[in-house]
Amino acid sequence: MKKYNTMENTLTYEAAAKELALIAKEMEDESISVDELAAKVKRASELIEFCQAKLKSTEAEVAKIISGMENPKE
Repeated sequence: MKKYNTMENTLTYEAAAKELALIAKEMEDESISVDELAAKVKRASELIEFCQAKLKSTEAEVAKIISGMENPKE
């Protein structure tokens, strides 16, 4: 269920986390207008979904590498 609307192919975990932090700060500072709020919440939701998928993918890749190191094919 990919729906990352900007930089879909180049978005990194770090960039997504930074953007999420910015959105959170804007919300804490109450600097988001009511008109922007729904769009910011939607974007935050997309970024969270992206980050979760990236973490799961990375975890699976690392587990595969470790498994390969523990059980080398000879």
